[in-house]
Amino acid sequence: MKPKIRTRVVIATAVTVAAAGTFTAGVGVAQAGDDQGRRGKVTEREIAGLFDQWNAALQTGDPAKVADRYARDAVLLPTASPKIRTNRAEITDYFEHFLQKKARGEKIRSVVNILDADSAIDAGLYRFHLTDPATGATKAVEARYTYEYEKRGGKWLIVNHRSSVLPAEG
Repeated sequence: MKPKIRTRVVIATAVTVAAAGTFTAGVGVAQAGDDQGRRGKVTEREIAGLFDQWNAALQTGDPAKVADRYARDAVLLPTASPKIRTNRAEITDYFEHFLQKKARGEKIRSVVNILDADSAIDAGLYRFHLTDPATGATKAVEARYTYEYEKRGGKWLIVNHRSSVLPAEG
């Protein structure tokens, strides 16, 4: 082989090997990043479990513990009030009244949408068991809900909660 051709072959081979090495290293880094993302990825089960934590806070009877589940700038459109609650004091006030009914919730159907690593929506139907403080009579109320969650400071908080009585079919 002539020296010029041999030089070109050596250079072409070196470029090909370098490119292949770069590609392989890039794939390795991308896969490592994907694995890292999978380990840190929120699951639908985790988001669905946030309702259980909220419901457990209801069971304490302490409106402040329930309000702790909400972000400072959360919006609450509650089932049993026409007033939009947009700060901690208003959210706490709502639960001071709601908890007098010894509310206990249970999900009927849930649809969870993971938006990204730090935000998700849980929407569906739930049933509340409410006790009349005057008579002790218990009744069930079915409602629709939407919880929008954001992970802030490593903690999942409700940033938007909408609940309304389930309408009669029609």
